[in-house]
Amino acid sequence: MRHLTIVDTTLRDGEQTAGVVFSNQEKIRIAQLLDELGVHQIEAGVAVMGGDEKRAISDIVKLGLKASIMGWNRAVIADIEQSLACGVDAVAISISTSDIHIEHKLMTTREDVLERMVKATEFAKREGMYISVNAEDASRSDMDFLMEFAREAKRAGADRLRYCDTVGILDPFVTYDKIKALIEKVGIDVEMHTHDDFGMATANALAGVKAGATHVGVTVNGLGERAGNAALEEVVMALKHLLDTDLSFATERFVEVSEYVARASGRRIPPWKSIVGSNMFAHESGIHADGALKNPRTYEAFSPEDVGLERQLVIGKHSGTASIKAKFRNEYGKEMSDEDASEMLKRVRALAVDMKRSLFDKELAYIYSDMLKQRNSGK
Repeated sequence: MRHLTIVDTTLRDGEQTAGVVFSNQEKIRIAQLLDELGVHQIEAGVAVMGGDEKRAISDIVKLGLKASIMGWNRAVIADIEQSLACGVDAVAISISTSDIHIEHKLMTTREDVLERMVKATEFAKREGMYISVNAEDASRSDMDFLMEFAREAKRAGADRLRYCDTVGILDPFVTYDKIKALIEKVGIDVEMHTHDDFGMATANALAGVKAGATHVGVTVNGLGERAGNAALEEVVMALKHLLDTDLSFATERFVEVSEYVARASGRRIPPWKSIVGSNMFAHESGIHADGALKNPRTYEAFSPEDVGLERQLVIGKHSGTASIKAKFRNEYGKEMSDEDASEMLKRVRALAVDMKRSLFDKELAYIYSDMLKQRNSGK
């Protein structure tokens, strides 16, 4: 099992989500939570913004966390000087490498891009910084130019290249081929920085790892611009359970951290969200619930305790008698006969259809009570 470095950019790329602003107190708390989870490097913000942003980065540095603290910069020496003033131990130096960005955003040439990147990288190296050179829009860049860019970055002193799928247009198969070729031909550490525009950010990050990438950029809950980034909790759990790479994270705290970031960002966690959503271990379908009751592994890839969730039996239209009996046994201490469970199920299904949802515990209690009253009255 090889080591991988998890780089969390919730405080930078996550906060760039339209409409999201973290207070400085929230930024500090998120940094502490990320460190306690086991994140190796925290991208804390953009120091050249000044004001509260710069103060938050400085305050995070002063916490003395185990994680490396990185500042994000354009390929501009003045930007890097502002990051240095905050006391960070690592800098990201970002510039576009795709022709569409070079021509229409930067309005310059490939040669100028290389020159800017090299000057900024050499400056940061002289200052003793760990350096990630970020190839923005790498996934739409000409591969020959990207190879040249990566070679020049390495020569100038970069420790790694951040391969940015800026508009999320990769698929895992293309990702694997491109990252494998880049590593083989340049020999530089690569960080995957993937966006979720086509729903493949986590898959593309894993494909990059399979191809030899040593770093993965993530955000809590996949927070980020447009459709977001690869989610921290998804990547870490997929590495552990699918790629046999256990990074020794405190995964049992994932729900706690996800809920905190959700509140701070004003972006709720959908119930169906992978890894941390409330429906992850909620079983309603009769066949599924019966299997989960007999052996949870029949319908669960990992245990709810692994991420800080609990298993739930949801009673509704699709429930079966096994769920009804287990619900009453485990939560009400009531052993129910097969006959009562069958009668209850009929009533449950009828009400669930009328209400267009699963039923609350009190509603189940009322149904059971009504059933007993009707039986005792001879109706």
